Amino acid sequence: MVGRHPSRPRNLPATWLFSDERLAAGMRALAAIVPPGSGIVVRHDALPTGLRWRLVRRLLRIARTRKLMVLLAGSPALARRWGADGVHLRQPMARRARQAHRLGLVVTMPVHDAGEARAARRAAAHGAFISPLYPTRSHAGAPALGRFAWLRLARLAGGKAIALGGMTSARARALQRASGIKPGWAAIDAWDEKAAKRRRRQKRNAVPT
Repeated sequence: MVGRHPSRPRNLPATWLFSDERLAAGMRALAAIVPPGSGIVVRHDALPTGLRWRLVRRLLRIARTRKLMVLLAGSPALARRWGADGVHLRQPMARRARQAHRLGLVVTMPVHDAGEARAARRAAAHGAFISPLYPTRSHAGAPALGRFAWLRLARLAGGKAIALGGMTSARARALQRASGIKPGWAAIDAWDEKAAKRRRRQKRNAVPT
């Protein structure tokens, strides 16, 4: 673990897209609808390495034009080699935070409980994705944290607190009003639903030929 690290302060995006293999819309389509300046965490662990690399490269091309931050879930060395802006370190890989900082990468970690929040603080993670704030399909049956428990974990984790789990922009605004802080928010389904609405609208507006 790295303890307090001088690279800790980083300006992370307020809005994030988490990749997921079950998304109906492709990742490139979703990267095109998140607000400019947003962040993307690329998981897609089930993809063969070559296909996953190509997905990351395509997202990085979109990121350059839309000023997006792209993080790769995996090892710091792989994130650096593939040209990602940073690495999303799952808890079993927390000890690689020192390497990630040394490589100049943005570091985020998932947080679900107090132990994981303390691990994120020890790793000097720039951001902590704290979840699930609300019930969510991606963790079906998992108890939601609720605002009080979420805020406790946000204080424990340090860095930028990012809410994940059933999040929407309206819920993010409500969390900010209730907490007095400026948390980030991340989503999977919300972006997929937005893409579906856009497709339906385009279909309705299409001129018959």
